[in-house]
Amino acid sequence: MNIVLKPWTRKDKDILKDLCNHIDRSHLSDRIPSPYTEQDAIWWLTMVEEHEGKDGIFRAIEVDGKIVGNISVEQDSDVYKKDAAIGYFLSSDLWGKGIMSEAVNEICKIAFQKLDILRISGLVYSKNIASQKVLEKNNFALEGVKKCAVFKNGQIDDLCIYGKLKH
Repeated sequence: MNIVLKPWTRKDKDILKDLCNHIDRSHLSDRIPSPYTEQDAIWWLTMVEEHEGKDGIFRAIEVDGKIVGNISVEQDSDVYKKDAAIGYFLSSDLWGKGIMSEAVNEICKIAFQKLDILRISGLVYSKNIASQKVLEKNNFALEGVKKCAVFKNGQIDDLCIYGKLKH
């Protein structure tokens, strides 16, 4: 299996739209529109173009030449500007194959090299054990748990806060 992190381009809009309309949203933020329209894809790809390498790293996850997911590290601002948040999703038919662990490893290297940050934070719902394992495999430490911090699909969940330092 050949896994590559590829910069997004505007010509990926149809692939992004299709991917976002078929992802499992159980553990994702509700800020990803559903249904995901062509306009949503254009807006996001334009935002990526403006922020890439300045205060964010945004990559399509390609497996054997096909885009199957997204991963990003976005730098915070104000007094939190030395921190960045990691976020990702992958087509559910590819879960459990080590793809996301490899993608997280690679994007962390890129983000620490290109962004003026000292740490990367990962926020994971407590029920999302697979994502917690991905971060732990990549030397993210569980720094705390915010009790009853997530309301998703009519259910309350705790939020696990992970961090990885540059050095």
